[in-house]
Amino acid sequence: MTIWICGTCGVEHPDTAEPPAGVCRICADERQYVRESGQSWTTVDELAANPHKLIHEEPEPGIHRLHREPEFAIGQWTYVVQTSEGNLLWDPPNVLDRPLLDKIAELGGAAAIVASHPHMYGSQVSLSHHLGNVPVLVHSADRRWVRREDPVIREWSGTEHILPGITLIEAGGHFPGAAVAHIATGKGSLLVGDTIVPVAAPGWVTFMRSYPNAIPLSAGLVQRIVDRLEPYEFERLYALTGGTLRTEAKAAVRRSSERYLAWISGANDHLG
Repeated sequence: MTIWICGTCGVEHPDTAEPPAGVCRICADERQYVRESGQSWTTVDELAANPHKLIHEEPEPGIHRLHREPEFAIGQWTYVVQTSEGNLLWDPPNVLDRPLLDKIAELGGAAAIVASHPHMYGSQVSLSHHLGNVPVLVHSADRRWVRREDPVIREWSGTEHILPGITLIEAGGHFPGAAVAHIATGKGSLLVGDTIVPVAAPGWVTFMRSYPNAIPLSAGLVQRIVDRLEPYEFERLYALTGGTLRTEAKAAVRRSSERYLAWISGANDHLG
């Protein structure tokens, strides 16, 4: 039996003798896409056999991030946050190979695996099994998007303090259960997946329902994201594709949301 991985989003599917019939349900949704050439499937062994290298960075003490080059599928960076009671592994990779697993072990393994949203489920169950069946936390509002069920999956919602200094926050927007992780060290850091994404202009971010299909979020959902983050202080912000704000991140989120809301509400129509 083979664990099949979608060639577009990189999410693992149940182990079967043949590839899943039809298209990946996650990619068929309006937030993602199925390539014009059609659905494609691959496996962990196939991906590991392709020439690639592992990139490891430590953007601040205790926060590490890992990336495959050349990237596969959405190409997320995986974050490992170290604490005194074990590590958070955030936005799990879709490709598991020996260099990656060795680096995670070198950093102390993981006490919990969390994806920011369904596009980032990656090989979360396979990785949990490699790490001794550590819990995989899935937001209850997004449970229906899990493609590979397993007893390691545990639901959560609202806010949850999962490890010392790390709080999961239900931000919503991109998906109902889209999560961010607040790290309360120093002036604070935020792992955001793509609930919030830094843009080309330094010090600015944006918010979208779908990035590849350019579908915006409503004013109400953007305001709710900002409101849910208001109780938390954060100087730095890290997004899934490596985008980073290293200073005044909370102010940037507020400022960017005000600009976004002004445009989507029609307040700036006289400029069009």
